[in-house]
Amino acid sequence: MWVTGNSGTGKSTVSGVLRAWGYVAFDADEDGFSRWIDRSSGEVVMDPPYPVPEGWLERYGWVIVRERVEALVEESRSRIAFLCGSAENEEDVRDLFDVTVCLVIDEDTLRHRLATRTTNAFGQHPEELAAALEWNPRMRAIYESLGATVIDASKPVNEVVDSVIDAVQPRRGGA
Repeated sequence: MWVTGNSGTGKSTVSGVLRAWGYVAFDADEDGFSRWIDRSSGEVVMDPPYPVPEGWLERYGWVIVRERVEALVEESRSRIAFLCGSAENEEDVRDLFDVTVCLVIDEDTLRHRLATRTTNAFGQHPEELAAALEWNPRMRAIYESLGATVIDASKPVNEVVDSVIDAVQPRRGGA
């Protein structure tokens, strides 16, 4: 199951709660599924600067590594696994998931979460915040058009995680 959404929607929090509740769950950012690359050369950026200089997000992209997701799919054939993250090349891995969920929040909640979070600095720099605000309304539209389950992630975290789990239940079959 792919759990995606804009920066600040709670993907990492959902992953942590799923793990705490005994589910197989990975955070694409923290667990090595995603990385920064130079868009022109494809070169991996090991230590991105912080704060990012002006123009950084135009030259560099946060991408998910298909081979890493393929390995997770292979390892998870007999169980449900959740991968929580967002990357600009998600279309490269969508076919690997049986279920997709998109977490959405309103702009005020997004601004507040990005300004106050302590686990990830992305979104606190003006260029990053502008990118997150630009993408926020797009995420819902994109994933609704793809048939994903859209979940209001401004609700209490346990309700959000219950909704994520509910999204996979009808597809579990005999699993």
